[in-house]
Amino acid sequence: MVGRRSTGLIQGVRRSIWLKEDDEQVVQIIDQRHLPHRLVIEDIRTSEEMARAVADMHLRGAPLIGVAAAYGMYLAFARGEDPRRAEEKLLNTRPTAVNLKWALEQVRSAVENEISAAKKIQKALKTANRIAADDIETCRKIGGHGLKIIESIAKRKNGASVEILTHCNAGWLACVEWGTATSAVYQAFEKKIQIHVWVDETRPRSQGARLTAWELAERGIPHRVIVDSAAGHLMQRGHVDLVIVGTDRTTRTGDVANKIGTYLVALAAKDNRVPFYVAAPSSSIDWNAKDGVRDIPIEERHADEVKYVQGFSDGEVRQVRLTREDTEAANYAFDVTPRRLITGIITERGIAEANERSLLRLFPEKK
Repeated sequence: MVGRRSTGLIQGVRRSIWLKEDDEQVVQIIDQRHLPHRLVIEDIRTSEEMARAVADMHLRGAPLIGVAAAYGMYLAFARGEDPRRAEEKLLNTRPTAVNLKWALEQVRSAVENEISAAKKIQKALKTANRIAADDIETCRKIGGHGLKIIESIAKRKNGASVEILTHCNAGWLACVEWGTATSAVYQAFEKKIQIHVWVDETRPRSQGARLTAWELAERGIPHRVIVDSAAGHLMQRGHVDLVIVGTDRTTRTGDVANKIGTYLVALAAKDNRVPFYVAAPSSSIDWNAKDGVRDIPIEERHADEVKYVQGFSDGEVRQVRLTREDTEAANYAFDVTPRRLITGIITERGIAEANERSLLRLFPEKK
């Protein structure tokens, strides 16, 4: 049975997944479906519950999905479940984010030579904890490299606010801490650089309006939510200095799959000569993929996510239908931004141009 505990909005929450303090066979997550109106902590005790949490987007974001999958496998070993069945179920939850497969392979490799159940549990937990810790450090480093870009723009603007636009949620809610695209924003804010963030609402699930705006508000960072189709308008009028987005899968050649609508933002940025950067941990790079449109599977989710909108009314979170009941809808969760539209890919090892040679210069072991 999945447990939930509504805690209200707590100042200072910074982590998206952790082991329960008094029971390490329970993984706790923020159930992001309730944000920004309620902060709900969910207890997950089995790999099946973790798979459901990933598939139904109690948690989301490529790095966090990978961490969650690793903890899901740990729960499978701890509860005496069939590990092959657990891995298969977790693997099939979200097809686009490559971190999921990567994390499952990490756990499988760690336990494959262990014979005793106790050792398998121990190794699975150690691996999941390591993946979570590595994600935190990776995001911190990505932010450090991105900070240099913001500092350069701030210097050029003589202290005037740096106007940053982002799409979807690539914040700490999509990772463990820091986030990818937001890490540079947080680090710039901590250095007291004047910044303002334009937050694309990111339909159909509104992760920008619900999650990124909540994160920024919790930190006190100036921001405004805009409809997705306003991004180009702002760029035309010189109101955007920089675009930073996340990624669910990046090819070795620099094509990037991210939340649906990212491609259109990149086109507008290119047309208006606005730098367009992708914050990409190496765990999100698919070194076996070369052509993003051909090689990256694009998840299609339930049409109801398009037909209904969620909001807060009379003290309750409600869903309201936008369309006629018999209207059909298509719900493509991601699109691919081709490398020609990308200024640079910010990784934990530095900033690469969006091409194979530049990425391999940072990751020579992948040659």
